[in-house]
Amino acid sequence: MMITASHNLEPDNGVKLIDPDGEMLEQSWEEIATRLANVSDNDLESTTEQVIKEVNADMSLKASVFIGMDTRYTSPRLAAAAVHGVIALKGTPKEFGIVTTPMLHFCVKCRNDNKYGTPTEEGYYEKIVGAFKRVRAKLPVGGDYNATLHVDGANGVGGKKLNIIRKTLDGELDLVLHNLGGNGGKLNLNCGADFVKVTQKPPVGVEHIPFQRVVSLDGDGDRIVYYYLDDNDVMHLLDGDRIATLLAGYVTELLGACGAAQLRLGLVQTAYANGASTNYIVNELKVPVTCVKTGVKHLHHAALSYDVGVYFEANGHGTVVYSETAKRTIGRIAEDGDTEQRKAAGLLLDFVDMTNETVGDAISDLFLVETVLCARGQNVRQWMAAYTDLPCRQLKVTVQDRNAISTADAERVCTAPEGLQGRIVELAGRYADGRSFVRPSGTEDVVRVYAEAATQQDADKLAAEVAQAVFDLAGGVGERPKLPE
Repeated sequence: MMITASHNLEPDNGVKLIDPDGEMLEQSWEEIATRLANVSDNDLESTTEQVIKEVNADMSLKASVFIGMDTRYTSPRLAAAAVHGVIALKGTPKEFGIVTTPMLHFCVKCRNDNKYGTPTEEGYYEKIVGAFKRVRAKLPVGGDYNATLHVDGANGVGGKKLNIIRKTLDGELDLVLHNLGGNGGKLNLNCGADFVKVTQKPPVGVEHIPFQRVVSLDGDGDRIVYYYLDDNDVMHLLDGDRIATLLAGYVTELLGACGAAQLRLGLVQTAYANGASTNYIVNELKVPVTCVKTGVKHLHHAALSYDVGVYFEANGHGTVVYSETAKRTIGRIAEDGDTEQRKAAGLLLDFVDMTNETVGDAISDLFLVETVLCARGQNVRQWMAAYTDLPCRQLKVTVQDRNAISTADAERVCTAPEGLQGRIVELAGRYADGRSFVRPSGTEDVVRVYAEAATQQDADKLAAEVAQAVFDLAGGVGERPKLPE
């Protein structure tokens, strides 16, 4: 159990629950967790007893619960309450203190699968940072790659952990850290991956040099986005789509070089992925793409159907997963292949060790990206030049009841209310490269609108027109959305 506000602001409280495989909580448990969270104090005991009966839990089994927390001042009190709850149900709590969410996922995975690693923070550094250092020893820093990386730590836990890691990197990667929570900096306030992605603005608290690579983490360290400012102070964002295509392209190269092209590599996206990225993956990289509903658990599950599955949400949350077949095949080539094949397979095995396969992990993903850029001798502009994003806009519309909206085809088609999908298709058809979809929020009476088109002006207009259609046909509340001037 991770006590965290995640990518939200400091006053927001939340927990993230990790299943025994180290992955996100299996979906059937979400309804149970919601019921327990909302029950009155008086009914907690009887509701807990009901749940135990429903899931047929064997309460005689010894249960161990790992508990971590983020950097907020309220976290220790909430973690203590969680400990008491575990003890009340005769479980054994183990407190990890302040850790990133992915570190806790890693430790749970290691506790139940000792082949994966050692279930401690030190074990995490040993595996993931150790693999990065091994790769750096093999790859010369050359071309246009610059080993200096500026980091926006979102005043959260990821920046604090990178401060520990930085001292062990022996100058292989020069991390310049900002927003570490000092000087009154508040968690995720005007900084961090979510702020940068949503507002398309650089975070406060970071010094900017034109064309210098900057990476923004979120507060609990499970997502990243990169960006840079050009010499006119215009920001260029490299989000989850860009990270996914970079990693997929490099792993495809290594698989080819070690003679393991028979392994199936695939990339998983949501409807929010920029259309230009999907075209690039399919037509340039020749990699199959699966589109799934929004939510990391859907992406993760779909990625497992490939030998090597790369998944990222556009917001920067994602990772790579490798099947046992893939690991065995690459391991065999590392021992029995010819010289060049062994070299590529060795690099790929280090790449696997550098990956936190349980969940999106800002620190692991940062090292993966830096490895690829270094291997290719690329700077941030060359990475950006792979393809040109279509301009896009996201809006939200408040409605009386979000359940009035239903979707299908990985949320790309709106099936209710009647007439809304037809209207969206008609509006999108008026613009070059026009595409739009709507989906209800999972937590509030809000409908999220996404639109993209050939120009920013068209994308803004299409988003506003679709927002008006949602307001009119799905029970909008408050002021009707306005068209841009």
